[in-house]
Amino acid sequence: MKITIDDHVVSVTEGETVLDAATRLGINIPTLCYVKSEHEPASCLVCLVKYKGKFVPACATKIEDGMIIESETEEVRQLRRTALELLLSDHFGDCYAPCQLACPARLDIPLMLRQIRAENPAAAIQTIKETIPLPAVLGRVCPKPCEKICRRKEFDKAVEICTVKRYAADYDLAQQQPYFPPLRSSTGKRVIIIGAGPSGLSAAFYLARFGHRVALYAQGKKPGGRLRTIDESQLPASVLDAEIRTILSLPIDYYPDEHLDWMIPATFAEIQHSFDAVLLCTGQCSSEILEQSGFETVQGRLRIDLPSFQTSVSNVFATGTIFRAKTTMIVRSVADGREAAESIDRFLQHGTAHPAVSPYYGVKLGKLSHEELTAFAETNRNDKPVNHSAEPVSETATKTTTATATATATTIPAKNIYSETNLSQMVREAERCLHCDCRGRSQCRLLRYASLYQADNHRFEESVRKPFTIQRSGNIIFEAGKCIKCGICVNVSKKADEEWGLTFLGRGFEVRIGVPFGESFQKALTKSAAEAVQLCPTAALSFDD
Repeated sequence: MKITIDDHVVSVTEGETVLDAATRLGINIPTLCYVKSEHEPASCLVCLVKYKGKFVPACATKIEDGMIIESETEEVRQLRRTALELLLSDHFGDCYAPCQLACPARLDIPLMLRQIRAENPAAAIQTIKETIPLPAVLGRVCPKPCEKICRRKEFDKAVEICTVKRYAADYDLAQQQPYFPPLRSSTGKRVIIIGAGPSGLSAAFYLARFGHRVALYAQGKKPGGRLRTIDESQLPASVLDAEIRTILSLPIDYYPDEHLDWMIPATFAEIQHSFDAVLLCTGQCSSEILEQSGFETVQGRLRIDLPSFQTSVSNVFATGTIFRAKTTMIVRSVADGREAAESIDRFLQHGTAHPAVSPYYGVKLGKLSHEELTAFAETNRNDKPVNHSAEPVSETATKTTTATATATATTIPAKNIYSETNLSQMVREAERCLHCDCRGRSQCRLLRYASLYQADNHRFEESVRKPFTIQRSGNIIFEAGKCIKCGICVNVSKKADEEWGLTFLGRGFEVRIGVPFGESFQKALTKSAAEAVQLCPTAALSFDD
């Protein structure tokens, strides 16, 4: 038999589905509830296609000879998007931990903490340098917005995230060869960066990583910009110099104290002509100078298109305090440098500087009630809340009623924290993390397809959210708010002939996945836990790591 999908003809065998045929053609139809079997549930409806004027699920629609199917039309995409939005409206969980959302640099804080908990600072510094090229500096001068929102402080005090990061960074600097992220092959593109403060250094680091040749022009004898104005007791020059040396050892042509009159229109025109992209990291400039150079200004500041950092001149970008206030957090300036580098990379490679989707696309729980937070903490670390009427936490000792001794808040020294004897202390601090982020985010098909179809996760948002619940059974975690009731885990446990297994409980809108007679998930999945976790499309089922 033969059928046609989007004007492509494919030969098929009797008994196959539209999804089988599309897969053979290389057409990616999204699926969430599908695992190839004799009877597909077709419950999620994200695999809809159009046939004879009707919309049918591709995973459960059997082939008929001569079928003409529409799959990748805007009409079909809109219906798939709606199906995803309906699922998202009933999806309760955090894709990203609040601490990571609060970090201007987008550091994957939970992953870094887990790597330190595993006594692996080498892995932690790799995670850190994915988004932060000056971790030892920021470990000392960052105002810690991540810690201000840490859920752990509801019980005793926030996890000392910056201190743990500083430990990993100091460990890195103590090595004979600090860690360098892998570099892409050369693109042949040339980028000039004017200004070697925190934004310029950060941008140079990532542009060099992306394979572009970088010319970095400092406006003083030493690179660092406003970092050089920080008191030595807070940021030792030896630490700053060491991290800058690491950056400048990349394929970067560095020109210190170079007299570059970029503000002269003729000179600037020559610079534009000589380089594929220009990045201004010069600090604040007067609106008159900027306008003379051909830039648009708004209320006396350079006009920047966010999040691309592109100016009104197409191949010119700007970042840092040239358009932000002088009091901008240094971590924000470092993050600006990386984000500008990412935009320039997109511009040089694809002709557009705009990101396809938000880097933090997903759902979040928001603020948890005291009861929800207590249950969350007990599930994740067996922690119990402290008596909030007790004395406040002091600088030298921390009072807590934490059940697990290794999860006790500790006091960490402020200086010279890297030594072999401090690793155990960092491990104890990392163990205090409540693991707010999604354990299966990288494998979550709902997140992947919702991002791909640009689904609006607030379109059908309920005015009052359901209570957040999480169950822990042995090393199995079940988050009911993430479950889409696809039934995959039910079928997996049935196929494995589990003694108890999983089933659907309740009726109508109250239906849920559970274990008969209130038994535990560990007892229900004695043989099939690994397969159930692997096939779960939304990470509602996961293993505690």
